[in-house]
Amino acid sequence: MIREQERHAVNGLGVIPVLLVVSLLDIWWFITAIRFESVFGLVGSLVLLLLVILVWTGFFNIAPNEGKVLQLFGAYRGTVKHPGLRWANPFYSKKKISLRVRNFESGKLKVNDHVGNPIEIAAIVVWKVVDSAEAMFQVDDYQQFIKVQTESALRNLASQYAYDAYEELAVSLRSHPAETNLQLKQEVQDRLAQAGIEVIEARISHLAYAPEIAGAMLQRQQASAIIAARQKIVDGAVGMVEMALERLARENVVHLDDERKAAMVSNLLVVLCGERAHVQPVINTGSLY
Repeated sequence: MIREQERHAVNGLGVIPVLLVVSLLDIWWFITAIRFESVFGLVGSLVLLLLVILVWTGFFNIAPNEGKVLQLFGAYRGTVKHPGLRWANPFYSKKKISLRVRNFESGKLKVNDHVGNPIEIAAIVVWKVVDSAEAMFQVDDYQQFIKVQTESALRNLASQYAYDAYEELAVSLRSHPAETNLQLKQEVQDRLAQAGIEVIEARISHLAYAPEIAGAMLQRQQASAIIAARQKIVDGAVGMVEMALERLARENVVHLDDERKAAMVSNLLVVLCGERAHVQPVINTGSLY
């Protein structure tokens, strides 16, 4: 496996004055050779000129958060990361690679969740290159590799969890975003590690039922919400009835037998659990006996 080797290239600003002096000397040598009709001088000055031109081709610029991967006849020779004007062997090929933080947003994928419901899901991955050698040489196209592996990890995540939790404490895609996003980040990182990529953040950006079942699932969610609300109302009403009976018995306001208690409980529950604001309880004006 190829690992990144940081290389310190020569400062280009220090090479320029040397090349200018050599170029001036070569011009003087060429003029002198013509004046004295020296064949050796002409050939030598022309060869030196070609060398100077070749050396000039070794200059390259590096922007902040950018690197240049150096290769010599196909062999990896290191990565230069220091910004500014640099100079290296003219025979090196220099490939630019960005070290900036970037993000990738997947398209909306249609997959089945853990219970088989078709859902639409998409994710955003924030990443950067941390090993330029692996990014350039371990995979064919690291940006395309990120896209494919992110979508693969997203499909795998969706198949492990249900869209919504139908049991208490169950982890689902909708109810536990922090946990599912953390798992998504770890899974994407495991897949991209071999390409020299560090995943900074991964999160689900879109989550919805597929259109063909969205209506039915919305009715189910509404029914679950209604049941939960009615259950909370009933729990509160039962508690208030218990409190009323205990207080009546404790303060000896009235003595109620079991049948009268049942009638009172019925009226109180009607008042407390009714859907309308003004509930009309049934009042018995006569004797229960």
